[in-house]
Amino acid sequence: MKPLHRLSATLLMLCLATAARAYDTTPVSDPEALGFSLSRLERIAAWQQSQVDAGAFTGAVAAITRNGKVAYLRAVGFGDRAKTIPLAPDAIFWIASMTKPVTSVAAMMLVEDGKLDLAAPVHQYLPELKEMMVGVETTDPVSGQSKFVLEPQKRPMTIEDLLRHTSGLVYPDLGNAAGRKLYGDSFARDSTLKEFVSRLARLPLAHQPGEVWEYGSSVDVLGRVIEVASGQPLDQFLYDRLFKPLGMVDTAFWVPPEKVDRLLDPPVGEQMTDRAIAKPTMLFMGGQGLVSTVPDYLRFCQMVLNAGELDGVRILNPASVRRMTTNALPPGIRFAGAHVGNVGPLGGSTFGLGFAIRGDAAWSSTVPGSVGSLNWGGTWGTYFWIDPAEQLIAIQMIQVPMSQGSPYRRAFRNLVYQAMASQE
Repeated sequence: MKPLHRLSATLLMLCLATAARAYDTTPVSDPEALGFSLSRLERIAAWQQSQVDAGAFTGAVAAITRNGKVAYLRAVGFGDRAKTIPLAPDAIFWIASMTKPVTSVAAMMLVEDGKLDLAAPVHQYLPELKEMMVGVETTDPVSGQSKFVLEPQKRPMTIEDLLRHTSGLVYPDLGNAAGRKLYGDSFARDSTLKEFVSRLARLPLAHQPGEVWEYGSSVDVLGRVIEVASGQPLDQFLYDRLFKPLGMVDTAFWVPPEKVDRLLDPPVGEQMTDRAIAKPTMLFMGGQGLVSTVPDYLRFCQMVLNAGELDGVRILNPASVRRMTTNALPPGIRFAGAHVGNVGPLGGSTFGLGFAIRGDAAWSSTVPGSVGSLNWGGTWGTYFWIDPAEQLIAIQMIQVPMSQGSPYRRAFRNLVYQAMASQE
């Protein structure tokens, strides 16, 4: 490359980096211009402070945007259990399953690159999964005794199955010490995603691919598919293709020493062992491994709401975003597992490729939001949703004991919609 060409390339990269950071996460001085009541927005911080005072969580960061502008961004409480470090808006949280939408977007980028086929069998990329059997429990009609038998897959799980949680892969470890033993040391931070998938391949699937929606380790496996298809470790692919272009400066699989003072203490006694995420790791779990901040995740959500683009940087084609945010579940799908309260008839939502999608207007009487809204959360209380009809994004990050975040998510959602001036 000639020197002039090198200079041009350098200037182009600098321009792109500047554009990526141009999205302003500073709250506007007049949120009423975005359709919010200032006095009603204050109720959010007051409620969060009441939870801090009650000991529900040590601190919270919340943000609301509308029409691409930040109406609200505030931190309440503390970053440590001793309550000595005031929380800041750029506090770092372990976002757990809010990793899944990020990894799903990465997979769709590879689809656009022609390196990944949604209809292809997963074993085309991960041959070790080809012979996985399906575990079926049967009951003898005479004796009433149950037995566990293994059956072959009726059809191979596909890449689309991984994205929409219809692969048959579940979470046998979730809250289950015996199930975790089945994984061996797969969750050790010095193991690799390849080793995790190899151990997973020894277990039976819980369902025939394509027949049941059950939340599980599908997106962790998808992360390994991304590594094989791209030829890069997942952390490097996400940095090169997502985090750097979008200016997500604090999102990664571990927290470096210079940022540890911004990392929240986890709840006492949780599996997210104290400050474990502050140590380097080789295990890049695409379904649960990321840390992030509210400002960073706002950038990601705004890109999705903008149909794949942020500040002149295009991550996905609008058609790909439409595909991700449209119901992807086949007719007659059954719903199983702990998350049927979020997805399926009991939750008023369906599922696309990486996001739960609000499908039932009747649910607005109990959980406000427009049909077509996207959402997901993390097991320690982090939560986001995107409401395209209102051009609204809302994020709340807290850390509470595992799977106890639902009441705080519902309360935050109600507080956001009641703050809209049109509701007065």
